[in-house]
Amino acid sequence: MADHKKTYYISLGSGEISQVATASPWDYKIKANDEEITVLREYFDQIHSTGWQNFLRAHVPYIQYHYDRENDAIDSLYKDIFKMIYRLGDEEAKEHIRSTGLISIENDTQ
Repeated sequence: MADHKKTYYISLGSGEISQVATASPWDYKIKANDEEITVLREYFDQIHSTGWQNFLRAHVPYIQYHYDRENDAIDSLYKDIFKMIYRLGDEEAKEHIRSTGLISIENDTQ
């Protein structure tokens, strides 16, 4: 039962994961099992948490923006999200991610 995949709609900007296509605007359509959705949800939760750390750090004027571990962490999380969406996504999602060049697509056998 763990491998039973369902269709989900992902909104990258808001971090929403929905099974209803008309619930809100979405960016990517994927098929995932419960474990995969849990991992994706954890990525979005980490981005939210790190965003708050960024907000607090932004109020410390002596830390320069390019020495910002929190931004690096968010970039890394987004790369993980894009890799996951690429792996689980429909052909339209895969084509969009390939076209952006944001992540390296090595073994594109799906």
